[in-house]
Amino acid sequence: MPPVTVTHVGLCVADLERSRRFYVDAFGFAEVRTLQPPDGVCSTLLQVPRPVGLTAVYLTRNEFVLELLHFERPGNPAARQRSMAEPGLTHLSFTTDDLPGTLAAVAALGGEVLTDTDVGVAVMVRDPDGQLLELLAARAG
Repeated sequence: MPPVTVTHVGLCVADLERSRRFYVDAFGFAEVRTLQPPDGVCSTLLQVPRPVGLTAVYLTRNEFVLELLHFERPGNPAARQRSMAEPGLTHLSFTTDDLPGTLAAVAALGGEVLTDTDVGVAVMVRDPDGQLLELLAARAG
């Protein structure tokens, strides 16, 4: 089998600054670079009709890289809630030493805490665009 390395996870966002602030301030990500590639390359690679208007912001947390994708163009589809049972990427998961503090930050930064999912050591939340995130309490010891 040829060697393969996972490089990042891409997340399309409606408001780039809002999402950047959410992931940096709620989860401690750091911005490492911003790219605005040409429309021609993006249209072909991503299968998005021109104009594409892509800005990609790369955030890192430890070894994990999250790419925020924002398309500044007319006609983008609206966000929709997806079922956990729907095929495709369902959620991102984060472990925190301060679950109550992280939940408060999520709410303060435009996310939604799904209180009915709270099982004590894990809670589901949504980012400002509705992306499902799982928050896990770090185990003591």
